[in-house]
Amino acid sequence: MSARLAAPAKVAGGLFSFMLDIGVALFKRPFQLKEFLLQAWFIVQVTIVPTALVSIPFGAVIALQISGLIKQFGAESFTGSASVLAVVREAGPIATALLIAGAAGSAIAADFGARKIREELDAMMVLGIDPMQRLVVPRTLACMLIAVFLNGMVTIVGVAGGYFFNVIIQGGTPGAYMASFTALSQLPDMYQGLMKALVFGFLAAVVAAYKGMNAKGGPKGVGDAVNESVVITFVMLFVVNFFISSLYIQLVPAKGM
Repeated sequence: MSARLAAPAKVAGGLFSFMLDIGVALFKRPFQLKEFLLQAWFIVQVTIVPTALVSIPFGAVIALQISGLIKQFGAESFTGSASVLAVVREAGPIATALLIAGAAGSAIAADFGARKIREELDAMMVLGIDPMQRLVVPRTLACMLIAVFLNGMVTIVGVAGGYFFNVIIQGGTPGAYMASFTALSQLPDMYQGLMKALVFGFLAAVVAAYKGMNAKGGPKGVGDAVNESVVITFVMLFVVNFFISSLYIQLVPAKGM
């Protein structure tokens, strides 16, 4: 029983130490620009289509649910504000993070796991090459950068989808939809979404790299590392999202009418 209780603490400690190592490796030179660009392009390739496809139903479902709820209170004019803010603050960053963790994170974990069981990482260290600076840092920065751009795409497509379903499908008023959004939204809402995407991209890359570089037990161990990295990342994302949202509500006052 004690060993089971100690396992999560060991993983948490290892992840924290791994984050510190990445912070140190960030300042090592030369910076691996080519690796960074290659990884960024790879992440775009594996995430952009699923992200675009997920964005439309995200905005549509939010618009449909909020519209139905708000109509019960006779406040249809606030449908646009509630729908858009839900996408900008929560749905956009969460959808981006899940796709980054599920697609890019699993690929990173599998790559590092394969390198680990083939002893490539040990060979690099013997040759005096730091795997953190050479491999982990470029992938981490690439995940963070692409997460920010994907968040922007999810937000735009989600807002457009919400507008279409509310105005075209449900017969809402375009002017009221846009007016309510501009009346209640503020620039920090967008900043919060971008910051969440940046943090989520960092966490997804760190967890994937950590689990991959610590894979054991041959090919089966690589598969287990990939599964564990996705599960741990999802749990961390929702926990971190809760704290960021709570902190934002406390620090940034809501915009009045």
